[in-house]
Amino acid sequence: MISRVQIAGGIVLLGIIFSIVAGAAMSIQGVMNTRLSDRIGLYETNALVQGIAFACSLIALIFLGKGNIKELRGVNKIYLLGGLLGIVITITVMLAIKNLGATVAVCIILISQLLVAAVIDAFGFFHSDCTPFGWQKYLGIVLMIAGVVLFKCKLNTA
Repeated sequence: MISRVQIAGGIVLLGIIFSIVAGAAMSIQGVMNTRLSDRIGLYETNALVQGIAFACSLIALIFLGKGNIKELRGVNKIYLLGGLLGIVITITVMLAIKNLGATVAVCIILISQLLVAAVIDAFGFFHSDCTPFGWQKYLGIVLMIAGVVLFKCKLNTA
């Protein structure tokens, strides 16, 4: 018999796995998009990438969709801006990687994601559950920022 603890642990493990896959995919996609934009242009790459994502999303919807698109009428319209953010994300990731390199750009992106997520959780924005943000989490953010500074810092070893 499977206990609630085992189920909860499995859900947490799946969340960790999905997070790792998402982070790896974002890093790989950012570099691929940047290289593609070097050849065909920034906005051309964005249009192509978003178009491919749209086509793949439609295929996934057809085969895997179980929701109810009619419920869209009852959704807060501000949430529809998530689609617009896809363009912002794709273009700014390409520009960041082009100007900073993949490692530094992704480090800064991750810190930014963490800070914004912390604000969303701390204040319950977008109907999220409020999550306390104690000193340990602040220290973690400071250490991440310090890591990026150390990574980017060039020491004179002459």
